[in-house]
Amino acid sequence: MANTLLTPSIIAKMAMVELDNAIVLGKQVYREYKQEFKKVGDTVSIRRPLQFTATTGAAATAQDVVDANTSIVVNQQKNIMIGFTSSDLTLKEDIFAERIVRPIMRTLANEIDRSCAGLYVQVPHWVGTPGQVINSFGDLSKGPERLDLNGVPTDSRFAVLSPSDTWAMAGSAAAQYQSPGIVNAAWSEGKLGNIAGLDMWSSQNVVTHTVGVATGTPLINGASQNVTYAASKDTWSQSLVTDGWTNSTTGILKAGDIFTIAGVYAVNPVTKATEAYLRSFVVTADANSGASTGPATLTISPPIITSGAYQTASAAPADNAAITVIGTGSTGYKQNLVLHKNAFALAMVDLEEPPVAPFVKTERWNGWSARVTGNFDIDNDVSKLRFDVLYGVKCVNPELATRISGTP
Repeated sequence: MANTLLTPSIIAKMAMVELDNAIVLGKQVYREYKQEFKKVGDTVSIRRPLQFTATTGAAATAQDVVDANTSIVVNQQKNIMIGFTSSDLTLKEDIFAERIVRPIMRTLANEIDRSCAGLYVQVPHWVGTPGQVINSFGDLSKGPERLDLNGVPTDSRFAVLSPSDTWAMAGSAAAQYQSPGIVNAAWSEGKLGNIAGLDMWSSQNVVTHTVGVATGTPLINGASQNVTYAASKDTWSQSLVTDGWTNSTTGILKAGDIFTIAGVYAVNPVTKATEAYLRSFVVTADANSGASTGPATLTISPPIITSGAYQTASAAPADNAAITVIGTGSTGYKQNLVLHKNAFALAMVDLEEPPVAPFVKTERWNGWSARVTGNFDIDNDVSKLRFDVLYGVKCVNPELATRISGTP
């Protein structure tokens, strides 16, 4: 029986199946914003969740509804182009998919997952001890515990662990007295299923974060460095003046570094009661230290708001309050994540089909989109095939996520 000539539509459909099979993290995050986008570079404004405070007694006080916005931009176009013989287009569909389409789409799926995993840099929470492998229920439970303390909904939670942490947890699960199905899955496939209300996933795209130089004896430089919600609501960040770092050092802190401040505690997002642990902050841009006293102005998130419905901390930091950086300077740590799906967003949209391309098809399936474009190089007798995806990612609500390591 003669083989069917592969068309752009057939190849694009193959690509969709392989992409869906290969993506891990991208499947778990919020993806409904894709309806808002039309072309490359499009930006969609997203409203931040509203918060309110309750008053006691018969008298009521009107609270203003103040909208704040963040945005997601579709600006990441990834592509792979290959050259192959014209006879490859006469291969059976399953052979063509296995030999050519599958490895291409796995690579593109990894790019999408890596982009999602890279959003860790905007997450200000980190539980456990950096560098420790997650190998027990006690280690893992620190993640959902922190989500509970942050008032995160209990539905649609999941965890993404590095392969090392996944296999360590699988070994722990296999050693416990549980249902035979869970133990068998842990032993035979390394699958963890659902633990502590988390759908467990493993990904080699979990990012290693290298902490900045982080040397010296860092301190807050100046009291009353808190801000209002109105001033910080759209960027959800502020500047923080510090000193005491090692003088004249490039990269004293890096984007994604987390630190705490002595005397500045976390607050319950609903009741605003002070928690027993220090509020953590994430550095959102690389920072260098200056000369003489090691001054450094940091851009941090969340902003330090000390009252009202959007309160983030128990108090403004005192002058010369000590700063503690999480992790050891110049050391890399895997950024495992425990989060609610609404913490991160992925918008994947269609690429336009060039009207001059003789062999082109954009295919959509199960929320994914890819364009296949082909041409023939008459000078070299080579057929060329190009696969493209277009997407944008955003950490739309960092308070719904935490990084997680094991505990010693």
